[in-house]
Amino acid sequence: MGYSKDLLVNKTILITGAGKGIGRACALLASSLGAKVIAVARTQSDLDSLVEADAHIVGWPVDVNSAEFFLKVTELETIDGLINNVGINRVAPMSEQSDDNIDSVIDMNIRSMYKVTKALLPALSKSNSASIVNMSSQMGFVGSPGRTLYCMSKHAVEGLTKSLAVEIAEQGIRVNSVAPTFVETPMTKPMLEDEAFRDFVFGMIPMKKLASTGDVANACMFLLSNLSQMITGSSIKIDGGWTAQ
Repeated sequence: MGYSKDLLVNKTILITGAGKGIGRACALLASSLGAKVIAVARTQSDLDSLVEADAHIVGWPVDVNSAEFFLKVTELETIDGLINNVGINRVAPMSEQSDDNIDSVIDMNIRSMYKVTKALLPALSKSNSASIVNMSSQMGFVGSPGRTLYCMSKHAVEGLTKSLAVEIAEQGIRVNSVAPTFVETPMTKPMLEDEAFRDFVFGMIPMKKLASTGDVANACMFLLSNLSQMITGSSIKIDGGWTAQ
C-alpha cells in the first residue's frame, strides 16, 4: 500500500539534509512519486549513494549556510516544495552547554531554516501549489532533560511555521511541520545504544516502538501534495502518542 505514483508529478522539490536518514528517505520517496528532487547535502559520498539509488535525483553537494548555496538558489525559477530537514543536536544539562554548542544549534536549526526559506520564497511564489515542510520534533511541544537547546530550537521551528503560514497564505504557499519522536538515524543511533536511555524513550511512547524514516517521509509527502491543499500552519506529530500524555 502507498501513494499513487503520480502524486508529485510535475513538482520540483528541494530537500536539505538529504544525504542520510529522514532526508534521504524523503528524497527517494518523492522521486518515486514523480517529483524532480534536488537533494542538498554537504557530503559528496552521501549524495553519490543517493543518486546511485535513484538516478533521477539531482544532488547539490553544498552547505546550506554557504554563499554558494544561496547563489544556486537564485538560479531556480520555480519550485513547488521545500523540506527544511537540516538539523543538529547537542545533549547536555544547561549548566554544561558551551557557547559553541548554543551558537551551533541556533545557527543550524533556526537561522539556516529561516534563511533558506526566505531565499526560496520568490521561486515558491511562482508555483501554483507550493508547500513548505519544516522538520520539527516532538520536542517542539514538550521538554526533556538535557535537551534545552534542542527543545528551544524546535519550539522556534513551530513558531516560525505558524507565523509564516499566516503571512504567506495569500501567495498560495502552505507551511507545515512534521514532528517525529525518536527515529533510528545516524544522529540518534548512538543515543539509543545506551540501555537506560532506550528504556526511557520506550517508556514515554505508548505505542512502544520508534518511528521509521519511512513514517516521517510519508507525512512529508502528504503535506507536499495537493491532498493537503487546505492544511497550513499545522504540525503532524509522528510520536506514537508521546505528546498526548
